[in-house]
Amino acid sequence: MMLDAHIVASMRCVVRCVWVASLLLGACTPPTLAGTDLGATDAPDFTLTDGVSGRAVTLSAQRGQVIALTFLYTTCPDVCPLTATRFRAAQTELQADASRVTFIAVSVDPDRDTPKAVQDFSAAHGLASNWYYLVGGRAQLSPVWAAYGIGVQAGSSTVTHNDAVYLIDARGRERVLLHSEDLAADLANDLRALLKS
Repeated sequence: MMLDAHIVASMRCVVRCVWVASLLLGACTPPTLAGTDLGATDAPDFTLTDGVSGRAVTLSAQRGQVIALTFLYTTCPDVCPLTATRFRAAQTELQADASRVTFIAVSVDPDRDTPKAVQDFSAAHGLASNWYYLVGGRAQLSPVWAAYGIGVQAGSSTVTHNDAVYLIDARGRERVLLHSEDLAADLANDLRALLKS
């Protein structure tokens, strides 16, 4: 009888230790993210001008924040307004955690993305807090496009470009690449996961 009680006590101890170990291991496991895994390499740095505030914004100065980085133009008829709407929806869905995420758009249309156009676009999509829409001349923007693999072809009224959204963790590392069709299902969940890691 005494031996049985000892065995039961030992088994409880083993079960408790396994449970604690699994909790600790689970806490150390990197989050599972939707989209294309980018291997946690450092995000290429750049400095551009925010068309909304007129201030210089450097990507590396955003460390400590999770970043959603995309490439837009203000007169886009389809994907760009959809991306902006998804960014706003993610801010709403994240609630209090939204202050720990910075949303950044880089212009792909240096000729038409004037500060006024960027301000109007941002206001129309309810983007103000933790939001930058970066503009510049072609000479300033082209190296950023190249660093992120963004192909840009300007037409008379439209610009053809990739619909990439890069999610960058608080340490400044590229973690995952999403596309416009992924945003509704995956953007807020991926941002939440990065905030926890």
